[in-house]
Amino acid sequence: MIAYNKRSMTIKPNEKLDYKDIDLLRKFISDQGKILPRRSTGLTVKQQKQITKCIKKARILALLPFLNKD
Repeated sequence: MIAYNKRSMTIKPNEKLDYKDIDLLRKFISDQGKILPRRSTGLTVKQQKQITKCIKKARILALLPFLNKD
């Protein structure tokens, strides 16, 4: 059995997610630039889908990188 490190990154239910809020979106991206899965972020399905859409939109508009080559 694999144990996952569950981060408690909660978003308030009334908080509006926006693709321009880069600081919030960076919390849900790994060091390699991948979107973190739901089991490690602790978000609901609806919140995870919203975060994913916002991250992808920010990547297309070049607000976030597609890859982090460090």
